[in-house]
Amino acid sequence: MFLKKIKSEGLAHLSYMIGDDNVAAVIDPRRDCEIYREIAEREGVRITRIFETHRNEDYVIGSSDLAARTGASIHHGSALDFKYGEGVGEGDVFDIGDLQLKILETPGHTMESISIVITDRNFGDTPVGVFTGDALFIGDVGRTDFYPDRAREVAGMLYDSIFDKLLPLGDQAILYPAHGAGSVCGDSMASREFSTIGHERRHNPALRKTDREAFIDYKVEEHHYQPKYFRLMEDYNLNGSPPLDIIPRPRPLKPAEAEAAVKNGAILIDLRSPEAFAGAFIPGSLAIPLDLLSAYIGYLLDCDRELILIPETREQVPTAVRHLSRIGYDRVSGYLKDGLHSWEVSGRSYDQIGAVHAGDLNDRLKSGDEFTLLDVRKITEFEDSHLEGATHIFLGELPDRVDEIVRDKPVVTFCGSGERAIIAASILKRNGFEMVEDSLGSMEACENTGCTLIKG
Repeated sequence: MFLKKIKSEGLAHLSYMIGDDNVAAVIDPRRDCEIYREIAEREGVRITRIFETHRNEDYVIGSSDLAARTGASIHHGSALDFKYGEGVGEGDVFDIGDLQLKILETPGHTMESISIVITDRNFGDTPVGVFTGDALFIGDVGRTDFYPDRAREVAGMLYDSIFDKLLPLGDQAILYPAHGAGSVCGDSMASREFSTIGHERRHNPALRKTDREAFIDYKVEEHHYQPKYFRLMEDYNLNGSPPLDIIPRPRPLKPAEAEAAVKNGAILIDLRSPEAFAGAFIPGSLAIPLDLLSAYIGYLLDCDRELILIPETREQVPTAVRHLSRIGYDRVSGYLKDGLHSWEVSGRSYDQIGAVHAGDLNDRLKSGDEFTLLDVRKITEFEDSHLEGATHIFLGELPDRVDEIVRDKPVVTFCGSGERAIIAASILKRNGFEMVEDSLGSMEACENTGCTLIKG
């Protein structure tokens, strides 16, 4: 018997492969699905079943592609009319060798959400573990904001799913959620990716709300953001996603070629660090450091835009393309060969963004210096702690709200560590703001230098 966890970086998506004897099942496969066939070959098994815990909103599911490659059947909750696969419901049982997988209907995050209970029939009928999808995470529970007109109802559904179905599986059951820390599907997940039902019962803050109405109130009062690309993911994952035969290989471009592509509508995505981007960048480019690419491009650009990458190193290119393809951004046509250096030596113009030290920022605020401090963190972060006089606009909403910012005085962008701040600075520059500065280090630097903070 074996169970493998496959983590997709950037999205913090967790998929699984479980097998025994000569057969295996995959739970919530990612779009670039060849990894599951590689595991199957190493373990000497055939993939016979694919399970989807729910219709995912934040990435393209790889079920159809994997089924085409393996002949496996696809199973998902019957409460939604998927255009592919087979519906399953409460109590359905599937055998994987001596392992038994039993379906629990656990709605709340979505109506068709299911969890899958693992039992080893060689050792009784006590559950060994459970794949919980987005119902129960490590340190958090699933978001319930996808049905705003039924907010209390769906929050109540999630309560019932967790307290009446998942927790009764027993403290010994190992928890296998579909996401880890950093996912847009929850704000408070633990950084570890291992836990049990018993540990979560005792330590998960959401599970301390044992009263049903208190739990519902807690969920209804949460604030979540929904990137624009969620709608496309929902459509793909309901009707079947475009196949991904191979990960695209963008071609290296000379500066003149990249410049011509931009004139035809392509967007330059600069993957470099905040410090590198601030030092020199191509006018009009959008800064998104590589480790934030999956998390934020879905807020800022539509999936059908042609993209050209500006990497720090050539090795960043295939990683970025893989991350983008997992969320439906398939039009990466090229990358700037030799990075920004090739642009500089070609004699083409570049721009810079001034850096503001946390200590200087604090002094400017105290002196009453005329500038806009733009805090682009999530509202929950801002309410927890912020600098006096800061203007809050969440980064994902900034492109649609730039007109709320005064243009005739300097703007200093600010976030948790400086990475989101450089994205914000690049958005402002793309929208014609001239006096833009970036607080490198941002809140983390402020906390280490004694900035005056307003605590929520």
